[in-house]
Amino acid sequence: MDRGDQQWKPNVTVAAVLERDGGFLLVEEQTDEGTRYNQPAGHLEAGESLLDAVIRETLEESAWRFTPTALVGVYQYRQAASGITYLRFAFTGELADHDAGRKLDTGIVRALWMPVAEIRAKRAKHRSPLLMQCVDDYLAGRRYPLQLLHTYN
Repeated sequence: MDRGDQQWKPNVTVAAVLERDGGFLLVEEQTDEGTRYNQPAGHLEAGESLLDAVIRETLEESAWRFTPTALVGVYQYRQAASGITYLRFAFTGELADHDAGRKLDTGIVRALWMPVAEIRAKRAKHRSPLLMQCVDDYLAGRRYPLQLLHTYN
């Protein structure tokens, strides 16, 4: 790379992988490709830790208060249509209260609990292949300690 070239950087995102009674917390959202399903997820903001980001995004997109307890995985995904690369950190943990009256983020139609079989059946409506990969990794028991993460300000 020439010294004059700008360094390439992926878009860093976070996601919450949460299971209850055989269903996973998903959001239905409007995208440029139409309505799609995803975990509560979003971009890391400047000055924010990964844990703070996933707590914020889960609340903003689903109205659930979330406490991360483990990292499920780290995923690199290049979206073919846009050429954008995403680096996703997916977490699992515990849900506290649900604020049913809270307004959800712009573009979020609703938050819902969906059984695994239905998630698989609706694969064509997934926001990306990361949705199913995160669920599969969660079901496989993948849990990594949060001590892997270090934030320096």
